[in-house]
Amino acid sequence: MSDFDVFNGDADGICALTQLRNAQPRDAELVTGVKRDIALLKRVHPDSGSRVTVLDVSLDKNRDELQRVLIAGARVFYCDHHFAGDVPADDKLQTLINTAPDVCTSLLINKHLDGAFLGWAVVGTFGDNLRRSAQVLAKPLGLDEAKLSQLENLGIYINYNGYGARLDELHFEPQDLYRRVVQYADPFDFIVDGVEDFQKLEAGYRDDMAAAAALAPAHSNASVAAYLLPDAPWARRVSGVFSNDLANAHPARAHAVITAKSDGTYLVSVRAPLENKTGADELCMEFPTGGGRKAAAGINALPGDSLERFIQRFSEFYGS
Repeated sequence: MSDFDVFNGDADGICALTQLRNAQPRDAELVTGVKRDIALLKRVHPDSGSRVTVLDVSLDKNRDELQRVLIAGARVFYCDHHFAGDVPADDKLQTLINTAPDVCTSLLINKHLDGAFLGWAVVGTFGDNLRRSAQVLAKPLGLDEAKLSQLENLGIYINYNGYGARLDELHFEPQDLYRRVVQYADPFDFIVDGVEDFQKLEAGYRDDMAAAAALAPAHSNASVAAYLLPDAPWARRVSGVFSNDLANAHPARAHAVITAKSDGTYLVSVRAPLENKTGADELCMEFPTGGGRKAAAGINALPGDSLERFIQRFSEFYGS
């Protein structure tokens, strides 16, 4: 009988699983990938009685495979904050799903574990760009500003590492990065002991963000800004964190970061205004391969001939 830990390769997925396995150690097969690889349950082939944990991937995008896993006799714990749709009724399925815009999977797991590994919950929440939620969550830790900034930076860097079209474009494969951080119950211990890993992520992040910061928006007004990034590894790595950076710098504005792909389509990251964190999932689901959550969503493969229509619709959707 095999157990499986299925998780998104971004900061929220990695930090949620880090909390859970520090509290409940388990020898499980790891199933993850680049951040945009969310159809993960298709890679799970359990036996009757297997335990399957799914963190930070949309149930809606994995519904058929979830049904298959349940029919096979596996017990499933499913925790997420993305659009879920109808949740299957099955005694073997335990769900912890909340799609509120200020919630992420790390926050849900933190509550589930009664705050047992609060530091990692804070890192994951910062990584998911829920800065206010992370600051409130961190208050019991009593950290000074410098220490809190360390956790914020770690969350940003882990999140940044998840972006890319292929695993070989990342600085660390997500399962390898998870294996490095899960050894530590306290993220500050990882920052000290894993200083080379931390510095590798930090250097890559700063280099890629400097390249992105040199770009001017392709379309902008008081309500929205859309940026076009080239078909290049650095652009794919930076697409999500650049979107978050723009959202934090201009909280009243919605942002779209649109990255060219080699097949002629575009990878799109949308951030709703921080002052009105809603609608990003609704907008992106108007296009094939689109989805996400209210505050942050994306389109995996926007057809090239739909680019102008997307920018127009994006501007209309968030227009004043």
